[in-house]
Amino acid sequence: MSNALFSWCFALVMIGAVLWGARTLPGESWQFAAAVPLKKRGDGAWGGLNLTYYGVFSSGAQTLAAATAIFLASAAGYPLWGVLALCMLLFAVCVPAARIVARLVEGKKHTLTIGGASFVGFVLLPWAAWAVSLVHGRFAGGAPGALSVMSALAVAYAVGEGMGRLACMSYGCCYGKPLDEAHPLLRRVFSPMAFVFTGPCKKIAYAHGWEGRPVVPVQAVTALVYCSTGALGAYLHLEGRHAAAFCLAVTVTQAWRLVSEFFRADYRGGGKISAYQIMTMAAVPYCLLAPVVFQAGAPVPGSVARGFAVIWNPAMLLFLQTLWLALFLNVGRSTTTASTVSFHVVGENV
Repeated sequence: MSNALFSWCFALVMIGAVLWGARTLPGESWQFAAAVPLKKRGDGAWGGLNLTYYGVFSSGAQTLAAATAIFLASAAGYPLWGVLALCMLLFAVCVPAARIVARLVEGKKHTLTIGGASFVGFVLLPWAAWAVSLVHGRFAGGAPGALSVMSALAVAYAVGEGMGRLACMSYGCCYGKPLDEAHPLLRRVFSPMAFVFTGPCKKIAYAHGWEGRPVVPVQAVTALVYCSTGALGAYLHLEGRHAAAFCLAVTVTQAWRLVSEFFRADYRGGGKISAYQIMTMAAVPYCLLAPVVFQAGAPVPGSVARGFAVIWNPAMLLFLQTLWLALFLNVGRSTTTASTVSFHVVGENV
């Protein structure tokens, strides 16, 4: 399979998933995947733990990001242990950072911020990649290019965050401003595709009371921008243009994060410019110095076949499934909603 064909197919699959999600996920039936009874109450019913589609899609997106990073890095000849070590380090730091940064910025205990977590990840990435290259050079000889794995991880971030917007569509978070309060030009552009969330447990309903009110579909636009960037970045990476892929992924995702917050209505902390936007503005110049510090050297074209050989392996597939489950148990258990579960016998079937 050629690099161009792979990238086109990758883009079409992701965009198809986003278009399906935009039509389906704002509905009430796509918030809760299951309710697990935990404790029986005095009235005979059980108090339940809600497992959310937010967790299903969010953990799925993060697992896809990990798979993309492993595929692209392996396609460029980067050692598997190195990219696995980097992925696990970034997950170990960024997953808790999503809660910690949200608590610091928004003052809320039971919320997450992907923007804050990504900022922490971008700050850590160049130094972690450099450290792995040093270790490899010390014990295996011939240190691999740090920029090649940085490119793979930056592209994977764009893919993961783009597909992660499906989680926001399901939960009704990261929502846009009401369409009737938007600029007339925005109303004309977004009226045919405005999101209308239903269900009293959606965040847009309990935080702003906007259930059933058309809003700017900022999650869908973000998903399309990021997924398209991820597909183009994957092509550049496979062509050996690692600096271009890295700079594209960082610049587009962070620039859109800066702009998109002006269309959002959910609470982002005080001030006209949020702390997340400040983080974004700081991350871009910081990251763009990386190709200067870590010289790219001669282009090393990637091999799609080599990437698939690493991914399509029973041990790797089991690893990715385990990663999805661990991430789901972290983000899929709702702490902002609860459920009441009752059981009865269906007499006519006995």
